[in-house]
Amino acid sequence: MSKIIFSLCIAFFCISCGSESVEPTPIPPETTYFPPLSGTTWETKTIATLGWKQAAVQPLLDYLALKNSKGFIILVDGKIVLENYFNGHTATTNWYWASAGKTLTATMTGIAAQEGLIGINNKVSDYLGTGWTNMPLAKENLITNKHLLSMTSGIEDITNGDAVDPASLTYKADAGTRWAYHNVYVKLQDVIAQASGQNWSAYFNTKLKDKIGMDGAWFQSGNNSVYGSTTRSMARFGLLLLNKGKWETNTILNETFFNTATNSSQNINLGYGYLWWLNGKSSYHLPQSQLQFNGSLISNGPNDMFMALGKNDQKIYVVPSKKLVVIRMGDAADNVNLALSDFDEILWTKISALYQ
Repeated sequence: MSKIIFSLCIAFFCISCGSESVEPTPIPPETTYFPPLSGTTWETKTIATLGWKQAAVQPLLDYLALKNSKGFIILVDGKIVLENYFNGHTATTNWYWASAGKTLTATMTGIAAQEGLIGINNKVSDYLGTGWTNMPLAKENLITNKHLLSMTSGIEDITNGDAVDPASLTYKADAGTRWAYHNVYVKLQDVIAQASGQNWSAYFNTKLKDKIGMDGAWFQSGNNSVYGSTTRSMARFGLLLLNKGKWETNTILNETFFNTATNSSQNINLGYGYLWWLNGKSSYHLPQSQLQFNGSLISNGPNDMFMALGKNDQKIYVVPSKKLVVIRMGDAADNVNLALSDFDEILWTKISALYQ
């Protein structure tokens, strides 16, 4: 009997050892994919692989077509899940970013700061000299680079419109005491050019565009310095920010500045960072308004989403919790010029239907 018991124990031990040895090895999380800096190669990921709903794809595409879209991309983990073009637009057609391009200037400001060329809290007049506005000198000297990044310069935003010549930059309030959407942020491009000893486009190309494989160029449109590129180049920029300023293992923008830029930059408009719009905050302001609205900017969008929003519905949506970047280029969805409208709400209803 003892021999039988001993044999059974040996057999049980061997079975136990065998079962442990064949336990599956945990699958590590998928690392973020980055497309090559040149060429058209860009890896894809299917709706089926993600476990998303194929039936929700066509209603989304129909809505985009109906709403005057030209280019649309969804990335997950850096890979293309959807890429669609409408109304004669193609993968090689350039389109303007409008105010979505403000975030390019914010990113370049962070790069210039990490290189020691500028200080975020330094006065703008340290770089541009006094008299860059039509304000009393004591008031002008209150304005820092941070105030331009956070739209709290105190410069009059209604009377002179978006003009940025010195005569048009007049006093409304002390810097830091009032949030108002104004084109004066473009003065940061002059600050960077002065500090770097290069023209704005050259510094931008060297420090950002070429390092992540973007195409496109800056051009002047009225008082605005506007960027134009393909939809994929806009997606490349969104991917950089999804990865907190790193492209593969290369730090383009340091994470400290990234975190500051994508969180509330002041306590007046909680829905605004450094030229980025922020979802999921308890309140927000809109351009050309001093009213405070309670709740999230896009109520049915992810709470951790941060956004670049431009005239005629140029969009970059970045959602870290879902490793998601969404790009929309095109004409105004509803024949209005607002950067934010009910188009965002309906669009996110249709996007979230893919994965909910």
